[in-house]
Amino acid sequence: MSSLFPTNTSRLELHLTGIPGLQHLHLWISIPFCIMYLMTVVGNCTLLCVIKADPSLHLPMFLFLSMLAVIDLVMSTSITPKMLGVFWFRSTTISLGACLTQMYFVHAFSAMESGVLVAMAFDRYVAICHPLRYLSILTSPIVVVIGLATLLRAVFFVTPLTFQILCLPLCGPAIVDHSYCEYMAVLRLSCEDAAFSSTYSLSVSTCVVSFDSLLIAISYTLILWAVLSLSSPQARKKAFGTCGSHLCVMALYYIPGLLSMYMARYHQELPPHIEVLLADLYLLIPPAFNPLIYGMRTKQIRDAARRVISRRRSMAGGVGS
Repeated sequence: MSSLFPTNTSRLELHLTGIPGLQHLHLWISIPFCIMYLMTVVGNCTLLCVIKADPSLHLPMFLFLSMLAVIDLVMSTSITPKMLGVFWFRSTTISLGACLTQMYFVHAFSAMESGVLVAMAFDRYVAICHPLRYLSILTSPIVVVIGLATLLRAVFFVTPLTFQILCLPLCGPAIVDHSYCEYMAVLRLSCEDAAFSSTYSLSVSTCVVSFDSLLIAISYTLILWAVLSLSSPQARKKAFGTCGSHLCVMALYYIPGLLSMYMARYHQELPPHIEVLLADLYLLIPPAFNPLIYGMRTKQIRDAARRVISRRRSMAGGVGS
């Protein structure tokens, strides 16, 4: 495994270590990871089914929420099954093609999620600050354009990262000190100076997060100003409740991501298992808790879920009789 190997063969294999230094605890660590993945699949699939089944939820806010649920499902599924395979069965081998595919999906869908969070903040701004023009501003074609824009932006920024890995010669040992094919972990296998690729990755991540965070901050500042001017306490409470769930989701997404990115970059003395755990939790916690936050804090979702369950029971009762 320590010999030099080429990068132009489809049979090239890499090996994931899981969580460096904590291999003896992999079985125990896999339990919360597995629970979070099950929460992700069940929660987001339920959310998508409720939104599809109830016509009252066919509004821009819930279309963006559907986009977020799909992104979370894809992002989590791209890493968790393989991660659990490493933890449970020591199935550490992954081909270079599969590794690059996993890397692309993780980083592209992370960028897409950030874009959708911006869209959701804009949606709340329009709904609260311009309620009478809400449906005329956020029409279905506009929602589709916003969704395509987030997709194209992710492809534009992430595709060069993959090509940079392909263009760099990789040297043995072919061991990725991570539980999935994280970009910086794979980049460390390069024989050549990878400073440009590392700087590009950090610059892109910083620009995306900074730009999106700024837009979200502006949106919620305007929302706060508008909410405080409302005369009805009930209306203020409803607005704060809706925005509160959005802010919880955004905090779950951005805070672990920023910690993972900058601590890995600027704190070289940080134990490897801390760095890997931060990166894992950044991709596992938001998808698992997003549907719970929206389900518990958004009245329309709760009411729609009750209506769907009632209709299913009525249909089952009718068939049974």
